[in-house]
Amino acid sequence: MKLLALDTSSEGCSAALWLDGHITGRFEVAPRGHTRLLMPMVRELLAEQGLTPSGLDALAFARGPGSFTGLRIATGVVQGLAWGLDIPVVPVSSLAAVALQAIDKHQLPEGACVAVAFDARMGEVYWGTFQCRDGLPVLLADERVCPPSAVSLPDVSADRWIGVGSGWAFAGDMPADVAETVAVVDDTLVPRACEVVRLAEQGYRQGEAVPAEQAQPVYIRDEVAWKKLPGRD
Repeated sequence: MKLLALDTSSEGCSAALWLDGHITGRFEVAPRGHTRLLMPMVRELLAEQGLTPSGLDALAFARGPGSFTGLRIATGVVQGLAWGLDIPVVPVSSLAAVALQAIDKHQLPEGACVAVAFDARMGEVYWGTFQCRDGLPVLLADERVCPPSAVSLPDVSADRWIGVGSGWAFAGDMPADVAETVAVVDDTLVPRACEVVRLAEQGYRQGEAVPAEQAQPVYIRDEVAWKKLPGRD
């Protein structure tokens, strides 16, 4: 199985290659450098393994939620490659990718839970809750966008909750019961293609791959955080 994954859903830009269970990747924090960095990363990864794009079996990308502009970059690249190569695409939740990163970094045991929050701007956070099962994150409730004061944890039996992602910078605005239940917070984690490719490989085996035209970003909300320019209505 040869699977290439891309992530530009946050300030990080990354690419990762799954080659029969072995993962190689590139990651760089570059808030405005995604377009410049992404394809060179892809070319480097393929060259290291002696591969060409035509040797890939499938593509994957972080579908969101996240930066609207960033999501469009990865979506456009993946769609173009998938069309040209006639291979399927596996969309992966950005929140799930960070949940997997938390499971690994914090060595979470079976049954432990992760509450992922991204700063969604406009006074809101993207919110997703996951439980560790067989070392992978399983979504417990629908991903959503809401003010920090409106986040909640599902009624699930768990000995441990951890909160991760940039949205936890607003922990002081979250409900008291959430803050009391989530004992550990790590707001440094951002989506990376290395986790995206692992979840995509599982998704591919479970039949979640789609044709290029169905590889679409998931914004969760329709409003774009924007700044009014002088002279514009």
